[in-house]
Amino acid sequence: MGKKLYVGNLPFTATDATLGDAFAEFGSVTSVKIIMDRDSGRSKGFGFVEMSSDEEASNAISKLNGAPWEGRNMTVNEARPMEPRQGGGRGFGGGGRSDRGGW
Repeated sequence: MGKKLYVGNLPFTATDATLGDAFAEFGSVTSVKIIMDRDSGRSKGFGFVEMSSDEEASNAISKLNGAPWEGRNMTVNEARPMEPRQGGGRGFGGGGRSDRGGW
């Protein structure tokens, strides 16, 4: 079973291909995805790499976490599942009544 890794503090020039190449040195890379800002189309500076085995992923973490890449020290660790988003924000949702006065 493979393991998904979080990779942070990436240079904004990084691409899926260059990130995959950096991790391929430590084993078989099954997927790579740098997260892009939907408005600007620019990298958000982090992404995910999936390695084909837990051993390869552990090796990549130990060798690349804190390693310099294009002038920045990468953060590499095991990806955690995304937590569910909470309602609220911007005053939408929640379904509750506001008691701020009114008409």
